[in-house]
Formats: sequence, C-alpha cells, structure tokens
Amino acid sequence: MEGCSVLPVVIMISIMPGLVGSELRMSRQELRGSQLTEGLGVPRPRAKRGWIWKQLFVEEEDPIPKIIGQLKSNYDKGDFTIRYILSGEGAGDVFRIDEFSGEIHALKSLDREEKAFYVLQAHAIDRRNGQPVEPESEFIIKVQDINDNAPEFINEPYVSSIPEMSPIGTTVVQVTATDADDPMFGNNAKLIYSILQGEPYFSVEPKTGIIVTSWQNMDREASETYLVVVQVKDMFGFSGGYSATTTVTITLTDVNDNGPTFQHNLYTFALEESAPVGTTVGRVMAEDADIGVNAKMNYSLDDLEESATFRVHTDPETQEGIVTLAKPLDYESKRRFVIAIEAINAHVDTRFLSYSEFSDRTMIKILVTDVDEPPLFSAEVYEWKVLENAPVGTQVGTVSGRDTDAANNPIRYSITKSSDLRKAFRIDPNNGTVSVAKPLDQETAAWHNLTVTAKETKENQLSSSVFVAIKVLDINDNIPTLSRDYQPYVCEGTEAGELIQIISAVDADDPSEGHHFYFSMLPDKHINPNFTIRDNQDNTAGILTRRSSFTRRDRTLYQLPVVITDSGSPALSSTSTLTISVCSCQPAGHCPSGGVEALALSMGLSTQTLLGLSVCIITLIESL
Repeated sequence: MEGCSVLPVVIMISIMPGLVGSELRMSRQELRGSQLTEGLGVPRPRAKRGWIWKQLFVEEEDPIPKIIGQLKSNYDKGDFTIRYILSGEGAGDVFRIDEFSGEIHALKSLDREEKAFYVLQAHAIDRRNGQPVEPESEFIIKVQDINDNAPEFINEPYVSSIPEMSPIGTTVVQVTATDADDPMFGNNAKLIYSILQGEPYFSVEPKTGIIVTSWQNMDREASETYLVVVQVKDMFGFSGGYSATTTVTITLTDVNDNGPTFQHNLYTFALEESAPVGTTVGRVMAEDADIGVNAKMNYSLDDLEESATFRVHTDPETQEGIVTLAKPLDYESKRRFVIAIEAINAHVDTRFLSYSEFSDRTMIKILVTDVDEPPLFSAEVYEWKVLENAPVGTQVGTVSGRDTDAANNPIRYSITKSSDLRKAFRIDPNNGTVSVAKPLDQETAAWHNLTVTAKETKENQLSSSVFVAIKVLDINDNIPTLSRDYQPYVCEGTEAGELIQIISAVDADDPSEGHHFYFSMLPDKHINPNFTIRDNQDNTAGILTRRSSFTRRDRTLYQLPVVITDSGSPALSSTSTLTISVCSCQPAGHCPSGGVEALALSMGLSTQTLLGLSVCIITLIESL
C-alpha cells in the first residue's frame, strides 16, 4: 500500500524461562486520513491493526529443522486468504516461513560466535488482490548463546622477571584470557584464574589474572627460574565448563645479597729469584654466588712485611685476583713472603648485608727459589784515569765481582781481546787489578774502553761483563808551533807602530785546563829596529812595525824570529822565523803580487821578466 507506515517489530530469542510460548500484540500506527486505497483514490477509515506472534528465539547449534515461532496478522481469520512472506538476513536459506500459517522454521544449525542476530522483515499479503494487509514489520532474531567455546590465553608466551628477595605481594605479570561466548548472557564467558603449578611461591588473583609473589625472600642462588602454570576456567569455574592453561616463565634477577668468600685460608706460590718485574706469581679467587655487576670485586694486599714487592689487580673477565711481581727478588737476601689479601665487592648494597659482610681475607705465601746467577760486579761501569807517561806495570784500578749464590764460587777475570787490540793493559785473573802493559800516548789514544769478564770457576761457569773506561791524562811533551804558515808583508810607506799580522799557535798536548801560549822576541843584546811582537794574552800575538819608510829598493825581505812558550809543567817552547816581504801595495793596502814581486827584486829581475819566465815554464810542462 503506497504511503503506509512501517511498524518495526523486534522478536527476541531467549532461553530465559517464562518467555517461551507467550503472546505479544504490537499495535501499528494509525493510517493517515489522507491515505487512499491503491487505485481508488477514496480515503480509508482509521483503524488499529497489528501483528500477533509467539515470542521467537533460536538456540545456537540446535538440531534442524525446527519451528522456532509463528507470525500472524490480526486480520488472519484462518481462511488462508493471507499470504506470509519473510525477507532480510537469512531469509530462505537460514529461515523459512510457512506462507499459510506464518510458522518460522530454522533451516540450519547456527553459531552465535559467527553471527549473533538476524534482522528480517515480515509481510502479510491479501491473496485476493495482492495488497498488503499489514505494513512491513522489521524484527530481530537473536541467536541464544550456549557454552561452546573454551577460553584462550592471549599475548603468549608469558616471560617475566623480578629481583630476588622481593617482598610478598610483588606483582610479577598479568595473564589474560578471552572467551568467544557471550559475556552478557549467563556465565558462559565468566572467567576465573588459578595456579596449577608454582605454589607456594606465587599466587594469582582469580578475577584479574595478576600473578604476585607469595613466598618471603626467594633466593636466586637457590632457584633462578620458575615455571608457573596458570589455569583459566569459564562458568566461574563451576563444573561443566571449559578451561585452558598457560605457562609463565619467571626469572629471579640478581641482587647483591652475597659477599665474596675465599675457599682456602692459605695460598702458596713459588717464584724464581730471576723472574722479571711484572711476572705473574699466581691467581686467587674469592667465590661470590651473585652474578654480573654484583659479583665484581677488587683485591688489595696487606703486606705485613712492608716490602711492597708484589701487586694485585682484578681480572675483569674471571674476577680473579692476579698477584704480580713489583720489585726484583733475591734468594740470598729474602726467601719467603707472607702477605694478607682482601677481596671486597665493587658495589655494596646494605639492604641485604652489612658492609663488613661484603669482604673477605686470606693469606698468601710466596717462596723464592734459588737460581744460579752469574757473578755480580760492584759497579755497573768503572772509570779510571792514568798519566800517559805512566811506566809499564802501573796499577790503574781494580774491578770487583762476586758470586751472589749461596755456593759463592771463585771467580777469574779477563779482558775481552776485541776491546784491547793494542794489549795496552793486563788484568790479574785472581783479584781483578788492571795495570799498564805498554807505554801510553794521550795524543794517539786519549781513551781506552775495555770489557772485563768475570767467570765462575765451578758448576755452570756462568760469566758476566762490565765496561771499564780508562782516560789517558796528558803530560806536556809537545812543543807549541805556529798554527799555520804565515806570509806577512809590509807596505811601502807604512808608518811605525802599524799592525801587519796576527799570529796564533797550536800544541798537540791536551791539558785539562786548556792551552795558554806566550809570544816573545828572541833575547838579544840589540833591539830589533824594524819589528816588534805584542802578546794579546788570548793565545794570539800581533806583529807591529818599529819604523817607517820601508822600500823595496832598500830591502825586500826581513826575518823575524818568534818565541812561543806553552803553559805546561815544565813549560816547553819553540822558535819560528817569519819572513816579512816589502810590497808596493794598492790604495786599499792589499799587496797584489805579494812575494812574487819581492822574489823578483831579490833575484835582480824585473817583475815582468819573472812572470814571463813563469809562463814559459808552465807551457813547457803542459807540452810534456
């Protein structure tokens, strides 16, 4: 009917007692006065009409087929003039309606977890004219739940950890289960938790699934891991319900509730006296039942003899105390060490133990074993001095070596041949006295570097060597001389008192306080009228003119004896003669030809003639 109102009808399917078989009458809305019968255009009078049916429900997994209810119009007089039609969700394949009686049949077994309700529409059609006698009504068929699903745990696996020694009631973890049944209907989905395995250490809150500790002072060192089996049941745990289990792995994490403990009251080690500094003497271990940072410890030595001969440090991997040698050992002077060693936790937690309980002490004894050692010299290096004029047989010095072992074997001394190729010295093999074997010369060899060997005469005949440096002291046995071949000249026209040459001297001797030379003229009853010597007091002297008017025509060469005296004891001197040429100098005072011009004058030749002869001689030599 065009323009008719639709009266929604909800059919609730329930297993609650008292609802099955009851009848409900749902009034429909009055038709508006303006509504007309289809095809006539004549207004129909207002009238209250409605559907009549029994309360409908369907239980899930109910065997099929089955009549679940009936729809009926109040216009139905039982003459089969009304045809009932069902449409909507499941119409035709899940639900079917008898078009004559209005009975609704369930065609399939239903599963509430797949679909909890169905929305359908009911139609009542007049068979005679095909017109609806009722407006279309919508209703819902609800599938009633049964307990056909077991609870399931989610978020598995469950793994958790708590510190050991945790107080009772400490929350560990929460387990959670779900049930696909209807939580709003009955107890099908009402869950309750319980412990199957894990008591008395743990318990579970029945409604929330929260696991808590229920045992005081659980110790990781006694048991580190617990497997707790939790069961969940539906139906509030009553019989006839379903259940499921899960395993919760609970690990106790470590806290520092144990101190280090040495397993022995005394540890004994042996070490050779020849062991180098840094050698590992041994390892000690203080056991600690804790792990990780709580098991880390530091070691220290309490050296009762205060020799500080040893050190200790912690192996970061094994937490052992490594005792090492800090100073050289000597069996002959000390053969045993007794030392206290202490281990203490690096991280102390006084919540569980007192401070003193985080440490332990024990004793270590270190025995020094004897090693046959080579002779030991009284000095690492010997350095002596001897005069170069010392006669053969003069004693220079004595080396001293001894066998430091308990046997104290005799020793013989010798000089290594490669260190004294000239064999300038000899050594007494029994007492180590070194003496001069050949004459010495400081100017030839100022130092003699010898290697002296001391060798045991018994047992292993071990030997050792020492360096001996002998310095030969200089004596004044060389005369001083001019440092070079001087060729002084004096220019024509030089005035009296002018400096024409600076001279110096050398001496092969090497006095410890250094050289000091004195320059003077030859003692003579007549004073040299031409030149004089001025001692500069710095190992040099100046040659000065006594007169002026030097000319080449008068004289070309002058001889000047110079006396040089050293400062040795006794003092030595020498006389050297300087040849002074007279030169026709350039304006700057330079003598261009030097001795060439003087030589030509002395021979009675001109300078040009002498140069010509020189050129001829050179040409002749080259042609040869």
